[in-house]
Amino acid sequence: MTLNSFLPIQSDSDFSIHNLPYGVFKPRAGGAPRVGVAIGEYVLDVSLLHDAGFFNQTNLASQNVFKESALNAFMKLGRAAWRETRNILQSLLRADSAMRDNEKLRDAALIPQSQIEMLLPVEIGDYTDFYSSEHHARNVGTMLRGAENALMPNWKHLPVAYHGRASSIVVSGTNFFRPRGQIKPADANEPLFSATRSLDFELEMGFLIGAENALGEPIPIERADEFLFGMVLVNDWSARDIQAWEYQPLGPFLAKNFCTSISPWVVTMDALAPFKKSLSAQEPKPLAYLARADDWTYDIELQVSLQSEKMDAPHIITRSNFQNLYWSMNQQLAHHTSNGCNARVGDLLASGTISGAEKISRGCMLELTWRGTEPLLLPNGETRRFLEDGDVVTMRAWCEKNERRVGFGEVTGEILPAREP
Repeated sequence: MTLNSFLPIQSDSDFSIHNLPYGVFKPRAGGAPRVGVAIGEYVLDVSLLHDAGFFNQTNLASQNVFKESALNAFMKLGRAAWRETRNILQSLLRADSAMRDNEKLRDAALIPQSQIEMLLPVEIGDYTDFYSSEHHARNVGTMLRGAENALMPNWKHLPVAYHGRASSIVVSGTNFFRPRGQIKPADANEPLFSATRSLDFELEMGFLIGAENALGEPIPIERADEFLFGMVLVNDWSARDIQAWEYQPLGPFLAKNFCTSISPWVVTMDALAPFKKSLSAQEPKPLAYLARADDWTYDIELQVSLQSEKMDAPHIITRSNFQNLYWSMNQQLAHHTSNGCNARVGDLLASGTISGAEKISRGCMLELTWRGTEPLLLPNGETRRFLEDGDVVTMRAWCEKNERRVGFGEVTGEILPAREP
């Protein structure tokens, strides 16, 4: 069903009444952090609506979870509360809502996004990053081992992942310093401690856990979707030269844990439901605990732009789609907990770099420049093998179907020069 809001919302806005993503904001004029939803160019203050009595006849009446500085308390209430809240908010924002004519309520509850500061939306206790795009895995494997050995023997049997660092996850707009670490140049006999020379972005998406399983009790794939609250855009910044020296035999460490950026708005699974697509056939057939007959993915358009200090505007360097992932979110979560690992509300699980078959759909500089051997040409004549200081990387994601648009906004960050050791 197509809904219309009483607010003027542009057709290309990420934040239609069909979306209503959750975030945590703080007014620039002052005030405590609280929960809001994005609608057009505004944020709707859900905490204020709760205080005004709009949730009095619901199971959310006893406690204003929207006054919290993170979404965790709301997420813990479960799917019934999530859907009840979404229905109330859509009803208030409809074209025929009484809120349309209540000027006092509108002025108090609707704040222009230009007048707020967005904060990290969730207290993230644990962070796992997968490696679930076959095109990305084949490209990287080809660079390292040759085309005939591109995929490791386990890759098509399980969703490969590593455990990341939750403390260095930041909200979009947070700039960071170029990291330092041990690197070993190809022409050197010994490693040196230096600022990375091969800084990269990685185009990813992540999902947030909204329900918990007990330690020792795996989540069956048939129920995995019951544990998903919503999705965010993820930029898993990476230092490729540090990674190349350190990753054997235990995988990523300092090359990944210095910064991971996420979008401030969490798009719910209910908002994404109209954009489901059947998961492509997998060969060989996954083991039974990863096999779900009706498994799915989502048709989410992805885009990355880069703007150097010398450029007047950002330049699109990547166009991809969430459907380029081989392993589904349900499979990722089922595998993650198959040994009895307990997921907790607020945990973030990211997809890994999402690359497609075409060069324009490669989701990182490592692939776009083929490990630096094919420099990327920017519109002003500059070239890039990897990211340089002052570069701003911006990612966007959205779904669109039958005049219904649901977007994630953006996740952006600027690279600052390395601090002196």
